[in-house]
Amino acid sequence: MKKILLVDDHNIVRQGLRNLIELESDLEVAGEAASGLEAIKLVRNNQYDAIVMDIAMPDKNGVDTLHDLRHVAPELPVLILSGYGEEQYALNLMRSGCKGYLSKDADSDEIIKAIRTVANGKRYISAELAELMTNELSNPSEKLLHETLSDREFQVFFKLASGLSATEIGEELCISVKTVSTYRTRIMEKMSLKTNADLTYYAIKNQLIS
Repeated sequence: MKKILLVDDHNIVRQGLRNLIELESDLEVAGEAASGLEAIKLVRNNQYDAIVMDIAMPDKNGVDTLHDLRHVAPELPVLILSGYGEEQYALNLMRSGCKGYLSKDADSDEIIKAIRTVANGKRYISAELAELMTNELSNPSEKLLHETLSDREFQVFFKLASGLSATEIGEELCISVKTVSTYRTRIMEKMSLKTNADLTYYAIKNQLIS
């Protein structure tokens, strides 16, 4: 029996996933968390075979939580199940260590297939993600600008675009303001942008934040 941790700030989503999983003889919901911080606490104190996690959450979003989980439980596979489509976050988060990415629009059979695949230690590549990965390999020059960022750069980008100051970002990521500024400079150079407002506009335009 594979033990699954559900991480989503919407109770109705967690309940819907629980109802789906409870129909399967080889899967069980062994824990639920409504935030990234709660998820990390549960992982420190319990054993799970996989995590199913959203991106948009209070106190610690899925991008940050995924990064922290790599240090807390590096072997624990994570499936991102998000309201954002594959074309927005999937490639970045796969590079950051998640084992699979699905939109919440996916049908129930595919969601269960993805959970089972990830819980068995394998990557789950949806048809949409496979097409994105193929396009990336075939046309590397056509990458979206945010897809050129490293794991840490993407974290900082996401926070800058959300309106956080360098001081706030430094406190959240436990790095110095100077280091945040260094990341910001790299991000601006890679994305050919000049101001934080440009970052926010880009993120909104590409539906990375709402």
